[in-house]
Amino acid sequence: MKENFKSGFTAIIGRPNVGKSTLMNHLIGQKIAITSKKPQTTRNRIQTVYTCDDGQIVFLDTPGIHKAKNKLGEYMVQVAERTLKDVDVILWLVEPTTFIGAGERHIAEQLQGLHIPVILVINKVDTVDKDEILKAIDTYRKLYDFDEIIPCSALRNQNTEDIIPSILKYLPYGPMFYDEDTVTDQPQRQIAAEIIREKALHALDAEIPHGIAVAIDRMKERPGKNRLVDIDATIICERDSHKGIIIGKQGAMLKKIGSNARYELERMLDAKVNLKLWVKVKKDWRDSDFMIKNFGYDKKEI
Repeated sequence: MKENFKSGFTAIIGRPNVGKSTLMNHLIGQKIAITSKKPQTTRNRIQTVYTCDDGQIVFLDTPGIHKAKNKLGEYMVQVAERTLKDVDVILWLVEPTTFIGAGERHIAEQLQGLHIPVILVINKVDTVDKDEILKAIDTYRKLYDFDEIIPCSALRNQNTEDIIPSILKYLPYGPMFYDEDTVTDQPQRQIAAEIIREKALHALDAEIPHGIAVAIDRMKERPGKNRLVDIDATIICERDSHKGIIIGKQGAMLKKIGSNARYELERMLDAKVNLKLWVKVKKDWRDSDFMIKNFGYDKKEI
């Protein structure tokens, strides 16, 4: 390891649906956090690790900071806001706009007084003209005294190569926190549950996804030469009407979710997967502390 090796923690923050998970997956080089066009996709603080010759960055991909509407929402916001105090660098993602909403102003208030380097990443620049990007940079400069501003497109891989060197610049010198081949601290069961939830998010109507969770009931590899993993999972929803939609006509929707999830689970596990899905109704689970904990959201973190 080099004498001038750097290591530290970087929080990726921003309002829901600005592309935090897409950017983190891109920087790490593989998919860890699930992505969706629907907001509030990330519910836990997902920790991933980037290691190169110059240093190691531990990324904390936080839930979007937003106005909470239930206990799950409160939990997500508390996780995100607490993370800010535990890191060496903050990467704040925004969209290329000149409109600064209440959500952005709230984040700027949270950052005041932290004395932590903040890099503003203006994401999705592929969606607007160059003039709009310059206007957005000017607008955000007036909101907060950023250490750096980087316009990029995580989805199209435009100008993302500047992000890692910029983060390393502000990290302290020190040894690795994790082995160089570590990419995440998430247990496989948690990632498997998130993959199934992502496929449900992609397939279902807009009003349902916020009210679903996925519990892995069983995940076990069968003995034998050819790797085969049995996974039994339950999709939990809040209403009987939602259960019918998730299952679909003659089970078509559930089959689609299962088929899409199986493909990605097999890639992650490098094994054949026998996936069985069930759907259960747990009314108002998002307002139950017990249920939130039961579905893998750790209250001890906050």
